[in-house]
Amino acid sequence: MKKKDIEYFQDELTQKLENLLSQADDTVSGMTAPKENFPDPTDRAALESDRNFMLRIRDRESKLIDKIKKALTRIENNTFGICESCGEDISIKRLKARMVTTQCIDCKTKEEAFEKALGL
Repeated sequence: MKKKDIEYFQDELTQKLENLLSQADDTVSGMTAPKENFPDPTDRAALESDRNFMLRIRDRESKLIDKIKKALTRIENNTFGICESCGEDISIKRLKARMVTTQCIDCKTKEEAFEKALGL
């Protein structure tokens, strides 16, 4: 992979990481804000439902943050863009679609077919 491609992915991943971490801080500060008192149980249930939804989103983002950090580590180790399964290069097109991927499209397709066959 060319140096300019590596720099592009490193910049994009770093920016995405900073955005996700910023959003996580906003969520934490929102959760620690003084709680409102709702006399109507329906209003209280709606607030709790919204909070649970936000926490599920943040959980998914937390997993993405880990994947981004691992991708940045692979860039430092010069293994970014190399399939962990077969050792071939991952296409730039695939990396642009999913920058945190660790497998080429062929290996990922085989893995998904195998999982589907096992019913996972």
